Amino acid sequence: MLPPAAEKAAYVNRMFAGIAHRYDLVNRLMTGGQDVGWRREVVELCRLPAGGRLLDVGTGTGDIAYEAQHRHQDAEVIGCDFTFEMMDVGRQKKAKSLLRRAGGDRTKRVEFVQGDGLRLPFANGYFDAVTSGFLLRNVTDVELCLAEQRRVTKPGGRIVCLETSPPPPTLISPLLHFYMLRVIPVVGQLFSTGDGTSGKSMPPPDTAYRYLPQSTVAFLQPEEMALQMERAGFRNVFYRTKMLGTVAIHVGAA
Repeated sequence: MLPPAAEKAAYVNRMFAGIAHRYDLVNRLMTGGQDVGWRREVVELCRLPAGGRLLDVGTGTGDIAYEAQHRHQDAEVIGCDFTFEMMDVGRQKKAKSLLRRAGGDRTKRVEFVQGDGLRLPFANGYFDAVTSGFLLRNVTDVELCLAEQRRVTKPGGRIVCLETSPPPPTLISPLLHFYMLRVIPVVGQLFSTGDGTSGKSMPPPDTAYRYLPQSTVAFLQPEEMALQMERAGFRNVFYRTKMLGTVAIHVGAA
């Protein structure tokens, strides 16, 4: 069952705090590792110019932000999220990477900033590209979230959103529903346990991984999402579907 709209933001914050330390692992397992390639594609679709600025909203552990930094070493890359515990895992992940790497790191670093996707703490038109990964189904106002992303994007810059989608009405949709609503919660419970370090009252992992597929089923179809982006003022909107139509990458120009 999904939380009431008035409680959603607080619930989502607690939920991601509770699964932060296992989030990357469970993502790999649930997608068969395909999410790594999707994030690369997101960064490619940004068309970030030399020395450009990229904002990753709802950055979580920073996978998209780190991919952007890896591909554009002269870029300014900022990851923004309102769940501190997720970003803290991202910072630790980067620190471990630097320890393994001889000679240090001469590229610009990813900067993490705590903030709300509905009230981004950045100036108008500051970024050449804005990305998000599995963010929009978790916000309380998709229209406002998109409007904020457009506000901070330079004219002509791109927004690229990686998002889950309800299973399309095909012969295999019952199987997809079974996987999402039955298998994913079991995987989440097996591989994601709370660590008790955040001090927050957090939903148990099995509850979190019931919420995630349920929020996907209740979210917009890709074509509906495209219309939302156009209503938010984005131009040349298109999308690419992945994983039998249950994931889509949405692109638009500011």
